[in-house]
Amino acid sequence: MAPDPNSASGSGTKDEASVKVPAKDPKKKDDKKDEDLSEEDLALKQQLELYVERVQDPDPGLQKVALESMRTEIRTSTSSMTSVPKPLKFLRPHYGTLKAYYETMPDSDLKKYMADILSVLALTMSAEGERESLKYRLLGSEGDIGSWGHEYVRNLAGEIAQEYAKRQTDEASIDDLMELVQEIVAFHMKHNAEPEAVDLLMEVEDLDLLVEHVDATNFKRTCLYLTSAAKYLPGPDDMLVLDIAYMIYLKFEEFPNALQIALFLDNMQYVKQIFTSCDDLLRKKQFCYILARHGITLELDDDMVPDDDDRYALQDIVNNVKLSEGYLTLARDIEVMEPKSPEDIYKAHLLDGRASAGASVDSARQNLAATFVNAFVNAGFGQDKLMTVPSDASSGGSSGNWLFKNKEHGKMSAAASLGMILLWDVDSGLAQIDKYFHSTDNHVIAGALLGVGIVNCGIRNDCDPALALLSEYVGREDACIRIGAIMGLGISYAEVAQAIIFALMDRSESELGEPLTRLIPLGLGLLYLGKQESVEATAEVSKTFNEKIRKYCDMTLLSCAYAGTGNVLKVQNLLGHCAQHHEKGEAYQGPAVLGIAMVAMAEELGLEMAIRSLEHLLQYGEQNIRRAVPLALGLLCISNPKVNVMDTLSRLSHDTDSEVAMAAVISLGLIGSGTNNARIAGMLRNLSSYYYKDANLLFCVRIAQGLVHMGKGLLTLNPYHSDRFLLSPTALAGIVTTLFACLDMKAVIVGKYHYVLYFLVLAMQPRMLLTVDENLKPLSVPVRVGQAVDVVGQAGRPKTITGFQTHSTPVLLAAGDRAELATEKSDILLYTFLNI
Repeated sequence: MAPDPNSASGSGTKDEASVKVPAKDPKKKDDKKDEDLSEEDLALKQQLELYVERVQDPDPGLQKVALESMRTEIRTSTSSMTSVPKPLKFLRPHYGTLKAYYETMPDSDLKKYMADILSVLALTMSAEGERESLKYRLLGSEGDIGSWGHEYVRNLAGEIAQEYAKRQTDEASIDDLMELVQEIVAFHMKHNAEPEAVDLLMEVEDLDLLVEHVDATNFKRTCLYLTSAAKYLPGPDDMLVLDIAYMIYLKFEEFPNALQIALFLDNMQYVKQIFTSCDDLLRKKQFCYILARHGITLELDDDMVPDDDDRYALQDIVNNVKLSEGYLTLARDIEVMEPKSPEDIYKAHLLDGRASAGASVDSARQNLAATFVNAFVNAGFGQDKLMTVPSDASSGGSSGNWLFKNKEHGKMSAAASLGMILLWDVDSGLAQIDKYFHSTDNHVIAGALLGVGIVNCGIRNDCDPALALLSEYVGREDACIRIGAIMGLGISYAEVAQAIIFALMDRSESELGEPLTRLIPLGLGLLYLGKQESVEATAEVSKTFNEKIRKYCDMTLLSCAYAGTGNVLKVQNLLGHCAQHHEKGEAYQGPAVLGIAMVAMAEELGLEMAIRSLEHLLQYGEQNIRRAVPLALGLLCISNPKVNVMDTLSRLSHDTDSEVAMAAVISLGLIGSGTNNARIAGMLRNLSSYYYKDANLLFCVRIAQGLVHMGKGLLTLNPYHSDRFLLSPTALAGIVTTLFACLDMKAVIVGKYHYVLYFLVLAMQPRMLLTVDENLKPLSVPVRVGQAVDVVGQAGRPKTITGFQTHSTPVLLAAGDRAELATEKSDILLYTFLNI
């Protein structure tokens, strides 16, 4: 707003040097201005000018009356601040006069009154960076700060932040500021401006104050803002903010949310504290479901659950024992129990004759592809058309027949696929796999071992069948059996030991050239998944490795340690490594590209920016970088087919470099995994006819088709759950292992190590919402399912979902969907959502 030209009539003190003096005769302009005002405004203006004169009157009585009147005028007009209030507008020319007079006043209550008024006037008059509003507020009376209006309080908060920073550098006292902060925070919390209270406390580094100011009406909005802000804060501030949110949730007994934060912080003490603070058994069951979905091993003890029977029941939930049952309930409800054959997925009849004519390219390779498609599509259903068909006399045992339609290492994947079909159903799974242990073929035994691991994935059992069965095979002579046993153990327990470091130090040149060696540094990295700084000691040790693998190891450790943190500096660091041009492509740039995706997948903004950065790498990067970009895009949008990424991958799937094309095809499968996305399915069908002569690419297309129809559309690979707040470390480990293997497509995926694809099982979770009653039996409840809306920092009670439809549970949730109960019954625990 332009300064009022009336200032010429005020005393021309140096404070008004900034006021622009009109070029023409000010007197005429003044008269013109006064004519524009309505009678009411003119009266107010003259009234205020009279007050300004009276304030300077030597008689304290008159001064007091004038100050009181001025104060009343300003207070009544500043309550709503859509435009500059009239009293402030008319008093602007006299700001300098009043300031000068204030300096001459003796110390008294009147002087404090005057300081209050100057503090409000400084709101519109003070020069940038002067912080006069705060200066006069501290000199003024200790009155109610809110009575001057919201805008004044907001302005003060901004000035406090600047002043605090200055005093910190000067090491001056901040006590007077903190008193004011207390008042402002109390005001903001009372008036639904929680984000502003939080921002101010972050600026003055005293978030602990928040806990005493929140109440039952505003704690949810406050915590929502805290948890959302934490994503954008540098460490260790982000952890402090989440700590405060945890304390607030605990204070108001909002245990499920507190548990999510405890898991995010990876703080087992907090998890135990939640169990001990809550006495309600039903809520404890709910906590156990959250823990089971997160894929965390937790032994419940007497303190957490005093009663023995209850403890066993709860431990079963944590161990995911009921997962298979719930998944099959969903399948029956949606009527998809009928097993599907690979042909149902390929839909070859929709293509022209060319593709089917060339189908006999390599029958063993075709059968291997069918094995994987069959395993992915029927995952967890316990029945299919290839492996579990009941044997009849004429065919002499059909599953045996299919097994032997595969060559050597193909048999390993075929035997293991039985584990995938019987996923999570430990008892019948082990019974059906058992027959393969009596085989004379080492590949079949290895496959059976891997199958045992897959069946037990994410399920923990008292008698630990996987450990008992697999550990006796780990030391076998045959490398194939060893790999099967070790992979099986890795999948069922997803935990690794320090031996990896020594394995890397002892490897010779030739061994470091082996395709699977690249997974060893990854195994080391996964020990530090998301652990941030604690990786540094190991990173130092990695500098002693053979230079062939040293840089590769460095990149892998960095990207694993900061996976899912959204740390911008690390993304920049990794982008720097990708920008270097080497004479011959360096292997370490592949992990660096995947690292960008691993770090940036934490939140939506970073994710969009990473997608754009990867587009640039495609245009300017070396060949080895271009091979990794499709995989990174696949990780960023896993089970969430974004149209722009889908188009990019579709373009790359016709790339001249066959490795880029293979990576793009696999990634199309990953972004559509478990979604049955019709557009991706159509793309893949077209690709299968386009590549009908190229056995390797056709194999990749088939794998991608299996992934898109994974679990007949009931599963997801997304490692994020609980409204994209929590990242399941085991799920991410499974995906990343597969992606690292895909960096060397020719040797691993289309070579003889294709069974690495089974690591994806670690990330497979039903994308269902299942409600259960207190006896954990499925209970049908109406829920609204729609796109989640970000309501952080919005006033009132905005709708959290949009475009919703009402269904009865169990229901499927797509990426970005959120469900809320459609009934108002109070006897339903709002959080008994399984696998959300």
